[in-house]
Amino acid sequence: MSVHHDSVVTGLKFNFLHIGMNYTITIIDDIAQVPEAQWNTLAEGAGPFLQHAFLSALEHSACCTNESGWQPCHIVITENSHIVAAIPGYLKTHSYGEYVFDHAWANAYHQHGLDYYPKWISAIPFTPVSGKRLLTTNRAKVSSQLIASITDELTHYCEANYGVTLSSMHWLFNAHTDHSLWKESRHLPRYNVQFQWHNYDYNHFDDFLASLTSRKRKDIKKQRRRHNDKGIHFVHSTGESIDEETLDFFIKCYQATYLKRSGHTGYLNRDFFYRLSKTMADNMLIVTAKEHDEPIACALFFYDETGLYGRYWGALRDIDGLHFACCYFEGIAFAIDNSLPLFNPGTQGEHKILRGFEPIYCRSQHRLFEGAFHQAVAQFLQQETQHLADYFNQARNALPFNKEFVPLLKTTSVIHPNDDTHNHNEKNYET
Repeated sequence: MSVHHDSVVTGLKFNFLHIGMNYTITIIDDIAQVPEAQWNTLAEGAGPFLQHAFLSALEHSACCTNESGWQPCHIVITENSHIVAAIPGYLKTHSYGEYVFDHAWANAYHQHGLDYYPKWISAIPFTPVSGKRLLTTNRAKVSSQLIASITDELTHYCEANYGVTLSSMHWLFNAHTDHSLWKESRHLPRYNVQFQWHNYDYNHFDDFLASLTSRKRKDIKKQRRRHNDKGIHFVHSTGESIDEETLDFFIKCYQATYLKRSGHTGYLNRDFFYRLSKTMADNMLIVTAKEHDEPIACALFFYDETGLYGRYWGALRDIDGLHFACCYFEGIAFAIDNSLPLFNPGTQGEHKILRGFEPIYCRSQHRLFEGAFHQAVAQFLQQETQHLADYFNQARNALPFNKEFVPLLKTTSVIHPNDDTHNHNEKNYET
């Protein structure tokens, strides 16, 4: 499955287009075909991972290519030659790096002699952070009819350019909250639970500690004091202070930890991180843990006005509590010092609960084009959703905040993922 285009969205010929509803739908295989300024205007306020520079670094470092199973397949929608919407998208030949697990669905297809791959997903590769997937201007109206047109064009595109049949469409960690849109376009909602820290107007890390139960507050202070007694301290690097030495040490830790855990050096390569250091350093935070003057661990975060997002971590030495200190407590301190509204430390991990990270629901939408499988998945998701709701409530009950602070928590306003009530525990990205 490989194809090459020389199209440019602005000024030159489109490779593939459809005109309807006064919109032109164009499918592109290189984000460079969209001018950076125009893409970023659409992605304003959507977080650092939807910036043109981040997606471009993934593609041009060869982390997202046809060969890696992440063939770029973005959607651009124009009206009267003006770009009014864009959708980050990829044709996938596997399900790795998505964090919404559908391997069982793929196995069921295979057992019945059907091909589950390629599938199309709208997602941020290797980044399970909720956000807009339909990047739009105020003038663009997103409707089920538009989603249907996009579906038709993607199907035709795969058949015409790759000679393959697209099995399904998936919108991963999609924060678009118009439930009726996805229901009308025959997409199934799927939920999972992450853990997120919220800034309740804290002025100092000690203010956060004061919101916790006495026992948990003492545990954290004891752990931080134990590290301090060993000469362990943390250095924060942002912007121009992310020099080559700092970046190289982070990459060394990242690769060593992936190698130990998974047998490979990670989905992302040195070229990717170096590209970001040149284009997005002002959105990057590297926390380096040092024992006296010797660096021993590192964590990479991204941030902007929407919040702080912890992504990658690695350590050269195994020290009790160092992961929590470097990846969570230093992140919380940075978010407080910079008045950031939230801190998303990454997916999974019940251990985050006792560090003050509240459960949140994340949403994805799925459409399988084989009717029988679509119905089977719908039944599975109904059962899964109830289990997730139970898990969410158990996690909420285990939060370590003191009883006076509990009524202030954002989780208290969350009822059930299927309820058409606003989830106040997640940033609202209306399109």
